[in-house]
Amino acid sequence: MPSQLPEMPDPRRREFVRIAAAAAATLAAGAATQPAMARPTTPRPGTPRPGTPMGPIRQIAAGVLDIGYVEMGPASGAPILLFHGWPYDIHAFAEVVPVLVARGHRVIIPHLRGHGSTVFRAASTPRNAQQAALAADGIALMDALRIEKAVVAGFDWGARTANIMAVLWPQRCTALVSVSGYLIGSQAGNAKPLAPAQELQWWYQFYFATERGKAGYAANTNAFNRQIWQLASPAWKFDDATFDRSAASLANPDHVAIVIHNYRWRLGLAEGEAQYDAVEARLAGAPPITIPTITMEGDANGAPHPAPENHRAKFTGPYEHRLITGGVGHNLPQEAPLAFAQAVLDATGLAR
Repeated sequence: MPSQLPEMPDPRRREFVRIAAAAAATLAAGAATQPAMARPTTPRPGTPRPGTPMGPIRQIAAGVLDIGYVEMGPASGAPILLFHGWPYDIHAFAEVVPVLVARGHRVIIPHLRGHGSTVFRAASTPRNAQQAALAADGIALMDALRIEKAVVAGFDWGARTANIMAVLWPQRCTALVSVSGYLIGSQAGNAKPLAPAQELQWWYQFYFATERGKAGYAANTNAFNRQIWQLASPAWKFDDATFDRSAASLANPDHVAIVIHNYRWRLGLAEGEAQYDAVEARLAGAPPITIPTITMEGDANGAPHPAPENHRAKFTGPYEHRLITGGVGHNLPQEAPLAFAQAVLDATGLAR
């Protein structure tokens, strides 16, 4: 899939590609860091095998979850947290991580709740996927890993998670990279009808609102998500192995419950948890993001997404927007990894 790095002079481009190649070689040699509080585990179904470019999965108790995550790079490096979306997993960042590690960063890529080896610590905990809960997971992971401050970056659900972390805990977030811009929503906002063409893009949200949709997603998870990949990234010619590698992470026992709750909560068809009521009320006001931010968009994103001019005013700190061309769709980090990695590095620079 061809992609274009935004406004990168030729000498800088050559150096960036050289670093990326060197980083890949470093990771292939097994460069990884074992954090003191984490514990390696026998890989569970739906997690990468040790020795893959993403490295071994580690588990750590963080809030209500036992979070599965990959950590690469030196423990002393400036931390970066990368958050994937739905229906994707940590492999979206497989080619992003080596570039960041080569620049000396400590990179953490967690499985979101309902994905991979991330599981609830108690059977009684609600399988809640409202936006505030996912953001709280990010902060709980930082606390568990004793990370005071980090760059946060992501796409889809992961971008929304990073957006909310930046709003609620700006003192914990060095900078933000957000694919598709400002994604904080509310139940009241989602209740407003859209133009028919826009409503059509949200077909799966309405499907999930029904019990038939819940049963259909459970019965046809892989086929359903392959279709989402194709619709969201129409020019991305991914192969079966690429899809299967990420699809394995969707075999999580809570995956269906989390996905269904996420979309039903957005439409006001499912309750959230009372502990997040005050936070959601604040988020419903669409508060601005004040930390240094780079937003990104692929030129062939087939998923619902806002126009960049519609959210520019929401970013009040140092800010850039980048359009990545060449048929890049919704899964921007996996389709244009060098462009995404460069944005993360540049956002770090904006924070200086």
